[in-house]
Amino acid sequence: MKNNNKYIEIAGQKIGPDFPPYIIAELSANHNGDINRAFEILEMAKKCGADAIKLQTYTQDTLTIDCDKPDFKIEGGLWNGRTLYDLYTEAHMPWEWHKPLFAKAKELGITIFSSPFDTTAVDLLEELGAPAYKIASFEAIDLPLIEYVAKTGKPMIISTGMANKEEIQEAVTTAKNAGCTELVVLHCVSGYPAPAQDYNLATIPDMAGRFDVLTGLSDHTIDNTTAITSVVLGACLIEKHVTLDRNGGGPDDSFSLEKPELTQLCKDSRTAWQALGKINYERKESEKGNLVFRRSLYVVKDIKAGEEFTHDNVKSIRPGYGLPPKHLSSVIGKLAVKHLTKGTPLSNIFIT
Repeated sequence: MKNNNKYIEIAGQKIGPDFPPYIIAELSANHNGDINRAFEILEMAKKCGADAIKLQTYTQDTLTIDCDKPDFKIEGGLWNGRTLYDLYTEAHMPWEWHKPLFAKAKELGITIFSSPFDTTAVDLLEELGAPAYKIASFEAIDLPLIEYVAKTGKPMIISTGMANKEEIQEAVTTAKNAGCTELVVLHCVSGYPAPAQDYNLATIPDMAGRFDVLTGLSDHTIDNTTAITSVVLGACLIEKHVTLDRNGGGPDDSFSLEKPELTQLCKDSRTAWQALGKINYERKESEKGNLVFRRSLYVVKDIKAGEEFTHDNVKSIRPGYGLPPKHLSSVIGKLAVKHLTKGTPLSNIFIT
């Protein structure tokens, strides 16, 4: 099925294959409990060229319960041994921070929105005038949440880490049936960090056709190569975790981009989009000046009037002011109409 959705709009900015990639800087838990650090990350994202900053709106109590049974403990990986409640207590962004962060983003001129993790988070974000919503990968199977968000009428972005084809289809169908008309689905691998070889970016164009959606990438690899490559495969939106300091000790710091890398992502992803362009076999403006350095047919020895052209006195050489080399076989054996000196570009007016 062909995707007929040419673009969506978030805060007046168009997002789609005909526009430069939309870069979302994911603040996540990298505030590390300090609102001033969160403010600094907003400032950094704006300076680096990101289009939007994204928050996560939850509390430990909207995500889980305070329980230390084995089900609620993390085994292995970045957060080994911690309970879910403990981790989310540390990582969550206090809800009273949202209003000043929205105000700061407006002051800086950068778009801000969030990932809500339950309906109360959506209600808070609606009060703040959030221009869009992001459904996190772990919530992509929460169809009632997707339906609730869709009913706001705002653009929606859904990450698909861990989701199979059927689950993605359910999420997309739920969103559209509930009134969402502006949707981007992000290919994602929910590993922290995720190895590049797990990304299988060839999935992106398949996803666009299979689900009839605009596509993008939520990237958890530790550099920018995967994200930039995704642009060539149709990703019109890229989301990356960002931090002031990868060694800052926060829950997500270790797999996030610092300022130089975010700057490079914004620059290089847009360069990749420009380079992709459209199918075009025409001569490019940057090439036209070099036409004269192509090969062409030249007189390489003096030729008298009436003398025969031979492989000895006519050759294909640079520069390109003479006849194209493809005419060499038809020129050989014909006669010169006038005296031609060495270095004369061969033209039909000299041949009989």
